Amino acid sequence: MQRCGWATDDLLCAYHDTEWGVPLHEDRALFEFLCLEGAQAGLSWRTVLAKRERYREVFHGFDIARVARMNDRELEASLADPGIIRNRLKVSAARDNARAALAAIDAHGSLDAFLWSFVDGEPVRNRWRTPAEVPATTALSDRMSKELRKRGFRFVGSTICYAFMQATGMVNDHLVGCFRHRQV
Repeated sequence: MQRCGWATDDLLCAYHDTEWGVPLHEDRALFEFLCLEGAQAGLSWRTVLAKRERYREVFHGFDIARVARMNDRELEASLADPGIIRNRLKVSAARDNARAALAAIDAHGSLDAFLWSFVDGEPVRNRWRTPAEVPATTALSDRMSKELRKRGFRFVGSTICYAFMQATGMVNDHLVGCFRHRQV
């Protein structure tokens, strides 16, 4: 079975085969990926995946309203938890992003409607043949990043936004030869 080249171990293969690139429309799950992609900045996605369950515990299942209400003491305590990436800016960004997400939900009805508006509600279906063809950023991710930052989101640079779009199925970047390309 042929997979995208980055799926190199059991954890990454399971993620690749069941989650990556599948269109995601649930606000809580979209918020989780936005936070995790931001936490990944400068690190490997495998590192984040290995810590995802603990992130879910520390950040209340990524319940947006609950994360928005986290106080400084809770955020500070999480910095001592080796089960997450203990970067003060990334940890505090989760709360800021929850607050920005609530504002986006108020303005657009859902986080889903807001985020998927960048691709007009339909996945972009790419037909890359080699990993070298897959971009790190696009005009769409540039636009998403600029708008998210304007609305108060943090750790949402264009590269992070493009990775988020790939992970949540806004773009299908499975290589053409990958068995998942047609499935998603």
